[in-house]
Amino acid sequence: MTPSDDYYEVLGVSKNASQEEVKSAYRKAALQNHPDRNPGDKAAEERFKKASEAYSVLGDPQKRAQYDRFGTVGDAGSGNIPWDSGVFDDFADLLGGLFGFGDLFGGGRRGRRVQRGSDLRYDLRLTLEEAFAGLERTLTVPREEPCSACGGSGSKSGQRITCSACRGAGTVAFRQGFFTVSRTCPQCGGEGEVVRDPCGPCKGAGRQRTQKSLKVKIPAGVDSGMRLRIAGEGDAGDRGASPGDLYLFIEVDEHPFFKRGGDDLYCTLPVSFPQAALGTEVVIETLDGEEQTKVPAGTQSGERLRIQGKGMPRLSRGGRGDIYVEVSVQSPKKLSKEEKVLYRQLLALEKEREEKGGGFFRKVFERLA
Repeated sequence: MTPSDDYYEVLGVSKNASQEEVKSAYRKAALQNHPDRNPGDKAAEERFKKASEAYSVLGDPQKRAQYDRFGTVGDAGSGNIPWDSGVFDDFADLLGGLFGFGDLFGGGRRGRRVQRGSDLRYDLRLTLEEAFAGLERTLTVPREEPCSACGGSGSKSGQRITCSACRGAGTVAFRQGFFTVSRTCPQCGGEGEVVRDPCGPCKGAGRQRTQKSLKVKIPAGVDSGMRLRIAGEGDAGDRGASPGDLYLFIEVDEHPFFKRGGDDLYCTLPVSFPQAALGTEVVIETLDGEEQTKVPAGTQSGERLRIQGKGMPRLSRGGRGDIYVEVSVQSPKKLSKEEKVLYRQLLALEKEREEKGGGFFRKVFERLA
């Protein structure tokens, strides 16, 4: 690549292009100009090398920052960029394993592939009281763990040998017309190694299914739909690879009295006509004890009373939500003789008031006349 070449122009992207746009542009250029697709075309081969050189810089955020600032990175511009295996692996991933990429640049063994353990899901149901207080619970989780007999190697002797089919590369290549296609080695599954003497208990897999008991802490304030991650408590990785994670999916049961809305709690409080008209004090059983609240005189049905700071704990901001109490004025279904006398007296007073332009209770007590 000559000093006048601009890496952004080579890949056909702007200087503000995202890393994904840079990757996409490189992949397109590499597929178009790869020597296997253009045999004997020196110009295409040169374009392919320039695109690969440009991506080796722009595809690395640190090198790209240095290039943007100084216009060069190491020996960039001289055609002598120090290529590294990490760059080649990235190229191979971008090109989807086509063209036998490792062989093109003199690559040898790509090394044994090890796979990270799978993530696991555990559905955890809680009562509203448990979600309010938080708790520690012991869970029994079925998962894969390294085989105790072979230490996770899959071999009785603990030794593995190089795969004879791919010679340790993990892939096998074959030609289709102008293309060299690489596929995962069917004999070793892409690991580059095989077990000569499989372990009996795990049958060479290196892992066994088991039940693991875990103590987990559930923070106060969790809600339905939340997901808690417990790092490293998923399935074991493949022969020394890191384990997966365990995800707890939270579901909080409905409560017989409170309805939840985020960090706030809602409930309905039935009161009688006299209580609503004259005002009263009531005791509400909250999730952490009794709370006395005042119903002001003249409270109407449907009005809400607020009890501040007595709702659910807030996970992110600290503190607690509120309780909202909706007043429901109840009409008595049965009246004693004494109550009927009092209500008729009240109705008479209401009629007098109605004649003067009032009359709030007229419709309510009409059936008692």
